[in-house]
Amino acid sequence: MQTVRDLAGLRDAVAAFRAEGATIALVPTMGALHAGHMALVEAARRPGTKVIASIFVNPKQFGPNEDLARYPRREAADARLLADHGCDLLWAPPVEVMYPEGFATNVSVSGVSDGLDGAARPGHFDGVATVVTKLFNQTRADVAYFGEKDFQQLAVIRRFVADLDMAIEIIGVPTQRDDDGLALSSRNIYLDEEQRAKAIALPRALGVAARSIARGDDPEGALAEARGALVAAGFEVDYVALADAETLAESPAADRPRRLLAAARMGTTRLIDNVAVEATP
Repeated sequence: MQTVRDLAGLRDAVAAFRAEGATIALVPTMGALHAGHMALVEAARRPGTKVIASIFVNPKQFGPNEDLARYPRREAADARLLADHGCDLLWAPPVEVMYPEGFATNVSVSGVSDGLDGAARPGHFDGVATVVTKLFNQTRADVAYFGEKDFQQLAVIRRFVADLDMAIEIIGVPTQRDDDGLALSSRNIYLDEEQRAKAIALPRALGVAARSIARGDDPEGALAEARGALVAAGFEVDYVALADAETLAESPAADRPRRLLAAARMGTTRLIDNVAVEATP
């Protein structure tokens, strides 16, 4: 696996892949890789495909009081993991390559980005949309893979790809979980042993609420019970919401695909998760 840090080198590598007749698959990451990221790489590995993984801790998607400075960075270990899983190229640009002096463009997506994490983290999805647009242009990928754990992010990316007529296929990969159900996340390493044991209340509360809503029970009651279970476990709840799986509008019709989404803090660590809600009989 080759590692590239400058745009000219990346374009040369992509041109060489194209000369072989390869399809280009992109797996964008911020590093601190785990089995969830490797599931994306494995999904991307197909005959005739070259897999590019990017590692870039994007400052534009962190708020002023968020964890940019302490976000885990371990590129050497990440590179070994990617190589072991058959990645062909690591794109690891420094900040000055991604955002050179004078950079002044912002990609903003309304609607799907407005509520949930968009409300809790103002400007976050502008940062995501801007950096992902650049990654698509830099790598000229044919297809890109994203985890469904970041479900709102996935919806935002699908929206701007459709709106801007981008010639790239977006594939969502199901959330990868530990044996006890907690969604894999780079931020899980912030949890101490006691917090990690309590954190399983998040997927459990969502699972209970999703089954209740699918049975036809009152959604507001199910959401309230989930919030209560999270508070009882020691979480500070940002939101627990039922939304349309495509538009992320809240209070969706029961015959539409729906998603139950939550964000909550255990100590200083903010965790997110989501589950599908089956159509009500």
